[in-house]
Amino acid sequence: MKVKPKKPYFVDKTAMLKVLIPLVAEGNNHICITRPRRFGKSVMAAMVGAFFSKGIDSSSIFDSLKIAQASENASTVKSTVEATVDERFDYCEYMNQYNVIYINFIKSANTSKNYDEFINSIEAFLIRDLRKSFPDTDYWEGLSLVDFLGLIYADMQEKFILIFDEWDCIFHKSYTSNEDRKSFINWLAAMTKDTGYVALSYMTGVLPIAKYSSGSTINNFQEYTMATDDLFSEYFGFTETEVDELYDRYQKRTASCEISREDLRAWYDGYHTPSSERMYNPRSVVEALTRNRIRSYWTATGTYGEISTYIMNDRADVKKDVALMVAGEAVPARIEEFAATSMNLTTRNEILSAMVVYGFLNYEDGRVHIPNRELMDEFVKTIRERENLGYINRLAVESDRMLRATLKGDTKTMEEILAFAHDTETPLLDYNDETELTAIMNLVYLAARDTYYVEREDKAGEGYADFIFYPERAGDDGIILELKVDDTSETAIAQIRDRKYMLKFQGKMAERKRHTGRILLVGIGYDRKKKVHHCRIEIAQNT
Repeated sequence: MKVKPKKPYFVDKTAMLKVLIPLVAEGNNHICITRPRRFGKSVMAAMVGAFFSKGIDSSSIFDSLKIAQASENASTVKSTVEATVDERFDYCEYMNQYNVIYINFIKSANTSKNYDEFINSIEAFLIRDLRKSFPDTDYWEGLSLVDFLGLIYADMQEKFILIFDEWDCIFHKSYTSNEDRKSFINWLAAMTKDTGYVALSYMTGVLPIAKYSSGSTINNFQEYTMATDDLFSEYFGFTETEVDELYDRYQKRTASCEISREDLRAWYDGYHTPSSERMYNPRSVVEALTRNRIRSYWTATGTYGEISTYIMNDRADVKKDVALMVAGEAVPARIEEFAATSMNLTTRNEILSAMVVYGFLNYEDGRVHIPNRELMDEFVKTIRERENLGYINRLAVESDRMLRATLKGDTKTMEEILAFAHDTETPLLDYNDETELTAIMNLVYLAARDTYYVEREDKAGEGYADFIFYPERAGDDGIILELKVDDTSETAIAQIRDRKYMLKFQGKMAERKRHTGRILLVGIGYDRKKKVHHCRIEIAQNT
């Protein structure tokens, strides 16, 4: 078999096979790995199929990869059913030794007009292929796929590895009814449960199956999610070490590097495994390094649109949560791993849980937050475009004017906008709470995110600056903003100078090799008794 050259930003995840091989050897094992989209599920499913499938020789691919090294060094491999293989295993004994049925449900769902067409086309194609591969096993018209597989096993003792990629995509199709979904669950159960022909069922998706399988319908699957299960975590998404290696390759092969290592962390990191290992969105990292450009590569899905509709309609009162998270805060939440499809979300926890399941939020230590700048851009876009968000939308719209006023040194307009933020109809955020006051400041500068990288409460000089605005475009002014409650704007400016916050700004811009214009020192004082703001802007020499 001719081997294609590795892509420059290839990451070897074949060590996952050392977990799967014992399961295949035991037989009758079933696992479901759920991850957000763009976390490599389909790539890994294809890798599993290429390794186990008969009819091809994959040695030229896998002999130089980590699974070969794992085979040489392994002494024990622990499986998900707590059985232990004590002897050394030879991966060659399992490579290309199994019948593999591989189904990418997305392809079938996207080309079908209704559920019956979807499931019938899958069965028809599989039966056709099975008849070619096993011509000696009798087949007659009307024989079901499951019964045909059972006959093949009875005649020849042939076992199969079933790979079901994106199992839940059919649940998001408008043409499927609740009865269709029940039928599909029953179809999966018939294919996998209490059947002698299954060596391993390997299933991927975004949504856990537990929500849809009542009672014992399909309880044979072990489920592994990103929020609660460490097994398989390192194989989906990129780890810190892997991104370091990719960035090193990028620097060696790119004549003029436009991306810093910190850029990758700020834009695509932010997810965590249950053991708190940092994980990056793999698709976005590869796209950024390949194109030599930092930007959002997240393509908004219909699912995000549906979830955002619940936010817009203020179901379960999540507007405040979203406003705080856009401001950089984490909010407490009880994550329900079985989160329903977006059409059935009714409570705050269900909505936030669904956002975690789909990858829009990260969950850690009982709180959820927006994981990185790439996702922050999606939330900011929603807030700025949806008028029915009311108060939050109006603050976001005013943020364009706030940024322009700040850059012009127009403190009068700045104070008018801040007065509007305070005096408008009953706000979601309370001016008497320091966290929410800071969140309001973030919202009124929301437009700055288009052309600035905004850090909040960042360690700078000899203390912590409330906000530092790092310009993305060469020559733009930088901004350091300090907020004081029950104190003056002059005191805020003095703190910026005395604690040398400018050193952090200058150091980071030098690291990014970007020339900037002026550094604007912005002091904002808020008097809680008089309920008034006072703004002051000074220009610091950028040396």
